[in-house]
Amino acid sequence: MTNLKFIRADLSQLNAYKAHPGSDSAEPVAIQFDRLDTNESPLDLPPEIKEKLAWTYQHLIETNRYPDGGHETLKNAISQYVNESANLANSTFTAANISVGNGSDELIRSLLIATCLGGEGSILVANPTFSMYGILAQTLGIPVVTVGRNHSNFETDLAAAKSAISQPQNPPIRVVFVVHPNSPTANCLTAAELEWLKSLPEEILVVIDEAYFEFSQRTLASELLQHPNWIILRTFSKAFRLAAMRVGYCIAHPEAIAILEKVRLPYNLPSFSIAAALMALENRQLLLESIPQTLRERTKIITALSAHPTLEITPSSTNFIYLRIKTEDAQSSTTVLTSLNQKLRKQGTLIRLLPNGLRITIGTPAENTRTLERIKALLEE
Repeated sequence: MTNLKFIRADLSQLNAYKAHPGSDSAEPVAIQFDRLDTNESPLDLPPEIKEKLAWTYQHLIETNRYPDGGHETLKNAISQYVNESANLANSTFTAANISVGNGSDELIRSLLIATCLGGEGSILVANPTFSMYGILAQTLGIPVVTVGRNHSNFETDLAAAKSAISQPQNPPIRVVFVVHPNSPTANCLTAAELEWLKSLPEEILVVIDEAYFEFSQRTLASELLQHPNWIILRTFSKAFRLAAMRVGYCIAHPEAIAILEKVRLPYNLPSFSIAAALMALENRQLLLESIPQTLRERTKIITALSAHPTLEITPSSTNFIYLRIKTEDAQSSTTVLTSLNQKLRKQGTLIRLLPNGLRITIGTPAENTRTLERIKALLEE
């Protein structure tokens, strides 16, 4: 409990988000580790793009001036990419359908402020899922309603979700968050989940997080046109290799975008981040050429680990895999997972330990080979 009398009492129950869960200190993660714990791209920007960005910083960016607060050039470029990637007509989505944020996290927070703040609503999530939905809601004093998932295919417990929405809540459920494909379980939404989302009333906002779209090639962008209460989130932090720049964006009905523009912070993207995102889109063919290699490496890892009798790896539509232990004993599973995570760290591989599994990002071929060899050796001990 905090001794600061001016702080909200409920915040004393929250833990600060640990940005690098694989690290055991507040220091940056050492470069000698194979960092397979945060779903970043293992590849930096190509040298020629970095050189162009350096030139841009030196010659075009005035650091004494505020950045472009309207983001029109970037939003136009994003809308063109969204149309192209979803095989839609060039005029389907425009800058009026796009809002950009300091990572998707800022957009999530803005959506919560616009919908649930002041006791107006609560949110619904299916665990396990991306933790920031619940964390950001709690920091704003917004209640979080949770349901589970099917143990085998990770489909949302739709009976529980429907029951939660149909029963009187105080405050009512105002936002449903889903991830397509989900983190950490790597699965796309099922047909049944999609039908459920389409059936939700217009007073409930449906947020569809497509952070891993470039790997899954599954998007609901075309469906968005028929559902003004849907918003799609995307990011430049994964396939576009710009995790350090913190650029996220959302696609939505122009009226929803206009509201987000009211609640977002002014000048929320630094000039260098804007320049990097524009350059990434201009060079998207080059940057996205690495995706086939990631998918091949993913297949290699799943094939190798699935051959082990004690491991269970589900199909993945992302740049990571979700690994569980085949046992009915939850305590035994936790013990094995924790031990495996700790021993891998000592050998130089960082992965994400979760309550029921391990999430392993697909790295470079060399990183993946080392990780497979280490896991195999540890399981044979």
